[in-house]
Amino acid sequence: MKQLLLVLGLLATAAQGSISTAAAADPKTPAKPSVTVVSPQVQVFTSMGNFTIELNAERAPLTVANFLAYVDKGHYTNTLIHRAVANFVIQGGGFNTDYTPKPAPATVVNESGNGLSNIRGSVGLARTTEPHAGNAQFFVNINDNAALDPQQTRWGYAVFGRVISGMEVVDKIGNVATGAHGPIKEETPLQPVIIQKIERVPAP
Repeated sequence: MKQLLLVLGLLATAAQGSISTAAAADPKTPAKPSVTVVSPQVQVFTSMGNFTIELNAERAPLTVANFLAYVDKGHYTNTLIHRAVANFVIQGGGFNTDYTPKPAPATVVNESGNGLSNIRGSVGLARTTEPHAGNAQFFVNINDNAALDPQQTRWGYAVFGRVISGMEVVDKIGNVATGAHGPIKEETPLQPVIIQKIERVPAP
């Protein structure tokens, strides 16, 4: 009799556990709200208008951290959009307004294999032919530029953000008259386009 009572007690305990588990998995039970990660944003103030960039710290964490470090120390203040190629890119962050190169010693590992493509409106890190030479210079794609993406045989140009407002300003800069100026032998705006500053956009 005692053995029968013990078995019944164990069965009752197991049943309670099953009911408790089922209740926890009930789809009608309100789920905990998910945490939304807000991507950092910066605003680029230029002599031809402003545009805003949303940075992708999830896909390009090293590049975003490097870019924001340059932003926070005011590196981009009074620098040039020194390259403008219609239907291709605009590029800036490497020259002062007197066309002297602006020192940018901090470089970053190439993150071009992060799954982000150089499509219209995306923002990438400029570099030399050395794959890990990217520092402060950035570019905005005016067109879809798949040729800048990585391939199995070579590194690409790392995308780390996208323009979320002011793309019309980027298009306008991309269509200015260009030529040679100072040490820049081609594709530089004949009428200087100045990056007045780049600032973080406060999180909402």
